[in-house]
Amino acid sequence: MASELYVSLSGQMAMETRLSTVANNVANMRTAGFRAETVNFDTVLSDYHADRVNFAAVGEMHIDRSAGPVELTGNPLDVAIVGEGWFGIETPSGTAYTRDGRFTVSAEGDLRSLTGYAVLDEGGAPIQLDINGGPVEIGADGTMIQNERNVGVLGLFMLSDEANLTRYGETALLSDVVGEPVVDRVANGVRQGYQEGSNVNPIQSIAELIEIQRAFDNATAAVGDREETLQRAVRTLGAD
Repeated sequence: MASELYVSLSGQMAMETRLSTVANNVANMRTAGFRAETVNFDTVLSDYHADRVNFAAVGEMHIDRSAGPVELTGNPLDVAIVGEGWFGIETPSGTAYTRDGRFTVSAEGDLRSLTGYAVLDEGGAPIQLDINGGPVEIGADGTMIQNERNVGVLGLFMLSDEANLTRYGETALLSDVVGEPVVDRVANGVRQGYQEGSNVNPIQSIAELIEIQRAFDNATAAVGDREETLQRAVRTLGAD
């Protein structure tokens, strides 16, 4: 009886983690460049329903790398990636990677992410613009032209499928494997004046949120029933 109670509690805790993960996805449905996160909960459920006693645990966390929708903004400092690849930004924790191409220019002429980090060129160096050089034109291959002068190439980096990714802020990711510069700039390029939205599927995520909440409520009720049964058993034994 006690083992069943502990299994129910561990399953409840695992569902709570998944509930929090999906709720965060839903909260960021409109966050540009946001990548959805999932929990490998099927493995947890199969263990939970096995004949032997297994305690549920949070499964593997997975960040969805698929592209989000691209929309026109008209802002020349908004850049969307077409194809594969990630922008590189310089952070205190090292190079982070993002699909959020909403850039700004600092008073010193540094091209920066919306979160204030330096944007990197194809060689991994911070991009420096001429603050008095006028608007920047960014070609499909990432080449940046300012006042008819080539001022650099916007960096695009490929992340290995085996790389372990962790969140850095809302829209950036840290990788345990250094990203490699994109070689094929025909299939993988950029579009100036556009931004990539979140890759969260709103309908699917909200439906999943409702499903998990129901399962969590059922698990809570089951825990309550088992606790009550256990207490009755204790009282019965105490009366003998």
